[in-house]
Amino acid sequence: MSTSAPLWLNATDSGMPLVMGILNVTPDSFSDGGQFERKDKALERALQMVEEGANIIDVGGESTRPGAQQVSAAEEIDRVVGVVELIRARSAIPVSVDTSKPEVMTAAARAGASMINDVRALRSPGALAAAAATDLPVCLMHMQGEPRTMQANPEYDDVIAEVRDFLLERADVCIANGIPRQHIVLDPGFGFGKSLQHNVALLQQLGSLVDRGYPVIAGLSRKSMIGALLKDLERDRLLGSVTLALYAWRQGAHIVRVHDVGQTVEALQVEAALKSA
Repeated sequence: MSTSAPLWLNATDSGMPLVMGILNVTPDSFSDGGQFERKDKALERALQMVEEGANIIDVGGESTRPGAQQVSAAEEIDRVVGVVELIRARSAIPVSVDTSKPEVMTAAARAGASMINDVRALRSPGALAAAAATDLPVCLMHMQGEPRTMQANPEYDDVIAEVRDFLLERADVCIANGIPRQHIVLDPGFGFGKSLQHNVALLQQLGSLVDRGYPVIAGLSRKSMIGALLKDLERDRLLGSVTLALYAWRQGAHIVRVHDVGQTVEALQVEAALKSA
């Protein structure tokens, strides 16, 4: 079993964060549902993101937007595994699989996946053991409630402390069950059971999680908080997404998870150039 972090999970030479390109192979994801259901279209989009500068491709086969319908493990495997295999055959880019189901984790690892990205932080029955058996890095995300109801009325006494403590506790559980510390990535779960105020507080104080020594993912792309901040829910969210990715990097994010790879990479490159000038 490997105990060191894979090289691709290390910071880039320029000091930029890693850019994780989102590839939803679902009919009902909130932003791009239905666009990449066909495996050839999914591969085309993945290769496009590679050309645009993505460091990781994150493949998701079940929508986690509020109100989304559950899918069976068999259906999710059918959506995801073939896409992972196609990407692996055409590119060396690491492929993360966004899933909470142990059967999908196992099948994705066999197909060549490089990381397990779980919005439930390996709390589903069998998920922890399945993830540990793959010997792959894992991303643990915080979510209050379930995707279908998580935005109904999220409440916290102290959102910063509660999210941080939950993620650190889950990391400890993973370590106790054979997942090396160097294989663990944390995600505060922006928009997953959080109000606008919760999201803003978490972003402004992201350093309180970064300081614990784990790589941290910031997934802010096309989130409704952009429309809420601009007081225009119909506004295109591209510029807001890029701005949030830059801000997350300044707060210490190691990975930014985005839909718009090319625009985000360009903005990060300009920021990196200014920092080194």
